[in-house]
Amino acid sequence: MRPSDTAPVGVLQTVGRTPLVELTRFDPTAPFRLFAKLEAHNPGGSIKDRSALELLCGAIGEGRVIPGRTVVVESSSGNLGIGLAQACGYFGVRFICVVDPRANRQNIAIMRALGAEVEVVTTVDPVSGEYLPVRIRRVREIIAGTEHAYCPDQYANPLNPRSHHATMREICEALPGGPDYLFCATSSCGTLRGCAEYARERRLPVTIVAVDAEGSVIFGREPAPRLIPGHGAAVRPALHQDGLADTVVHVSDLDCVVNCRRLAHREAILAGGSAGAVLAAVQRLGDRIPAGASCAVILPDRGERYLDTIYDDHWVATHFGDVAHLWKQHGPVTEEATCRS
Repeated sequence: MRPSDTAPVGVLQTVGRTPLVELTRFDPTAPFRLFAKLEAHNPGGSIKDRSALELLCGAIGEGRVIPGRTVVVESSSGNLGIGLAQACGYFGVRFICVVDPRANRQNIAIMRALGAEVEVVTTVDPVSGEYLPVRIRRVREIIAGTEHAYCPDQYANPLNPRSHHATMREICEALPGGPDYLFCATSSCGTLRGCAEYARERRLPVTIVAVDAEGSVIFGREPAPRLIPGHGAAVRPALHQDGLADTVVHVSDLDCVVNCRRLAHREAILAGGSAGAVLAAVQRLGDRIPAGASCAVILPDRGERYLDTIYDDHWVATHFGDVAHLWKQHGPVTEEATCRS
């Protein structure tokens, strides 16, 4: 899948082949089995390491990126930026990442520690009120003004979903015959499309559930403010295709917080915000899942990058009020809270 002359070496050899573990304590009353793909075990800490490596190796193999000459420029909310910073640093490629104020401070610090140059846009798009259109425009400006610049374009590049054929293959190898349900968070739609392509090319009998954020426009809803980065988008990505998912579930920021904290309390797994989103979707659809079915959820990244937000009691109380009882109770989240910010 990757060009042979740019096959991953060194630390990049450890991208992929992440563990799949059964979650037996998250909801002990569930009649189905729940398995989690722990993408935090990638060297850069997230599933975006897969995309970053495929995008960069593909560009090097095609001559679009020449180490020591090319400047790679990309927009990211954090995780892809870290993956590209790591891969570009290893191959000796200059990398500029454009982020916005919603990017976690730790993510920005990691990118810079790996040698990336990080530019933070601070204004929102006047039409959508979102940062993403501004980030994309800034990437284009940098490319136009920088000699030998190249943008991998995670939102449209087919190498992004191709990298996730391996993600789905690994899940199927760990669960012979494949899962009955796959829950996948959406942003660039790379993971969703790659897993769906793999499953449908092989006619696997799996129900694919796309998990999106409330306030995201990917599946045709109106844009609205969101607190937690990593899933959802203010602009529908070019990789999106109708019919990729059998079911779409939209989850709130509170859903993410509660299920991340529940996962930490019950399974001792510290995962990022979109992990809480996919687990909230499992809870939402739990009554429709047949007894004995196997469900796989992809947990995209590490929770350490959310210690100042999701896992900070003061931050949670500021935005949602006193909600700690929601992750300490048993069963699905049924209580509602409104955002105070």
